[in-house]
Amino acid sequence: MAILTQGSIAPDFSLTDHNGNTVRLSDFRGRWVVLYFYPKDMTPGCTQEACSFRDLHADFEQEGIVVLGVSADDVQSHRQFADKYELPFPLLADTEHAVSEAYGAWRKKHMYGRAFWGIDRITYIIRPDGTVHHVFTKVKPASHGDEVLAFIRQAKHDGA
Repeated sequence: MAILTQGSIAPDFSLTDHNGNTVRLSDFRGRWVVLYFYPKDMTPGCTQEACSFRDLHADFEQEGIVVLGVSADDVQSHRQFADKYELPFPLLADTEHAVSEAYGAWRKKHMYGRAFWGIDRITYIIRPDGTVHHVFTKVKPASHGDEVLAFIRQAKHDGA
């Protein structure tokens, strides 16, 4: 499926987080949501990206923004990743990649001459009304948290 566009309704979902809790997008209606898709727990870029959100977690919370990370890794892998890097936000296990497909993040990728299916690094900013406000497809993992926080602050300032 294609990447969702600005103004699209963000598809609701129900996934299990790293603590075994069921998380639904609809649970956060009325709040800004950062829904970031990443390829794999414990890999360098994904660790940088997760830690960039971790380091700004208090700022996101102060702004009333929810951060949710999604990959195809299972609950146990997410738990180890969250514990090792002290990640304070939910990591959601999309092992069947249904949510990744619905959001256009499940893609055919190429590395070292071989093709395979996996999750692209894509971040959705979802407005309190449940619509897509912005999509980041070009992500610099180490500074992504700063970029997303600044973007949402500006959007809120502009009355979005």
